[in-house]
Amino acid sequence: MSSLSTHTPVHPAAAADAEASTAVSSADLSFAEGLRYVTTQDAPVTPWEAGHTPSLAELREHFGPIFDRIASGASEREAHRVLPFVEIAELNCAGFTVLRVPTEYGGPGVSFTDWVQLLIDLAAADPNIAHQYRSHAGFVETLRYQDEQTRQYWYAKVLAGDVVGNASTEIGGNALNTLNTTLAVQADGTGVLNGAKYYCTGTAYATHTRVSATLLDADGTPTEGRQFAVVSTRAPGVELEDDWNGFGQSLTGTGTTRFTDVKVAPEHILNRVPGSAEAQFEAPLFQIVLLAVLAGIARNVVNDAAAGVRRRTRSFNTGLGVPHSEDPQILGVVGRLSAQAFVVESAVVEAARRLEAAEGVLSLEGEDAGTGDGNGDADTGAAATGNTDAGTGAATDTAQRLLTEAELAVERAHVTVPGIVTSICSDLFLTGGASNTSREKNLDRHWRNAQTVATHNPIVFRERIIGDYLVNGTVPEGLNAIGEVRRAS
Repeated sequence: MSSLSTHTPVHPAAAADAEASTAVSSADLSFAEGLRYVTTQDAPVTPWEAGHTPSLAELREHFGPIFDRIASGASEREAHRVLPFVEIAELNCAGFTVLRVPTEYGGPGVSFTDWVQLLIDLAAADPNIAHQYRSHAGFVETLRYQDEQTRQYWYAKVLAGDVVGNASTEIGGNALNTLNTTLAVQADGTGVLNGAKYYCTGTAYATHTRVSATLLDADGTPTEGRQFAVVSTRAPGVELEDDWNGFGQSLTGTGTTRFTDVKVAPEHILNRVPGSAEAQFEAPLFQIVLLAVLAGIARNVVNDAAAGVRRRTRSFNTGLGVPHSEDPQILGVVGRLSAQAFVVESAVVEAARRLEAAEGVLSLEGEDAGTGDGNGDADTGAAATGNTDAGTGAATDTAQRLLTEAELAVERAHVTVPGIVTSICSDLFLTGGASNTSREKNLDRHWRNAQTVATHNPIVFRERIIGDYLVNGTVPEGLNAIGEVRRAS
């Protein structure tokens, strides 16, 4: 079986089984009830012995039935805007959140490429659920570049069931490369967090959220750069709002989170050093999650196209007078969609392999200290780069070269994949008649979801980054935060 062999969700019978075995339905939960439900589940349990790293086949065998159940209700959840609290809780308890915890810290240590392929499987079942894990994935991944004490502390919490969302982007009022959210650190090392964030993907389903903030010094003066404060979503002073109003990916929990005098323990404050290895790895990591979501959408569209043609008995008076399932023109469209989806998935997996190769070199170098700047949700910058002192966890020349190559691979995929996937979503309608626009079928959700994911990072900027590197040798570099830019007078 090739590395691109896939688990195809089985829609029909899984729904009844899920209803019979699930005591609580997401549709029965209010937003507040859902927050409590998803953050009060048991710790993750996996079927593998400690120290065993499961293969992709083992991962698919374990998670496949859960993905089937998720797929069976995905369209209806979107149609009625039912946030998937129960479905996410089931995945968490089955160990989806711990897969990338290294074996030396008690996790399965699943390879990065295998994890990306499994994420594509999940996105084919429900792109909303796959997307909302983006923030947690970034947090777990970049722990590798923290100091040993921080790694031990947070890996243990992840294995115990903690899930981390995102609170990086401010919707307006902050200047480019600055943040209005502040973290004032007291003499005892504790912090006080104040501010508001939007695009907080995954936070509605998480026990904690990672907040980017400007550090205030002892006299309250803002310092350069930014810090991360990892705070409980149920802590006093934390307020979550379900106000994401995008026309796609409507169930990702991408709303507003407000912080009012939130107390932050010292071990929940993570230093940020621009130009470090963590910075360079985190930025393309966040982007490859979006690419995996797009690849999953494309696969789901192909499945829907094939199933629709297989079932359709009516044809057009301008056709060949044969069933759609035998019409060579219709079959050609389905074949083309499948070929395009294959190219998309191949590009995403290849980018993942390159990113994994770069990370492997960093791991061999024993990167221990320091962190850096990366891309938050909906940010448009690339990774900060450049060699700095070893104490900040900077990459060596070899790792730097591999990281740059990996980021450029992700950039190239971002230039091509979104257009292909949105085209696939549109061309799905060539395989049927006007009945494919029925709200009951809800087929337009594929395009809406793909377009929403694609616009997280404007393609024109990606094109410029690639061209600038090829022509001028300019290594991709990003800023601390997106924000307002004044017009030149």
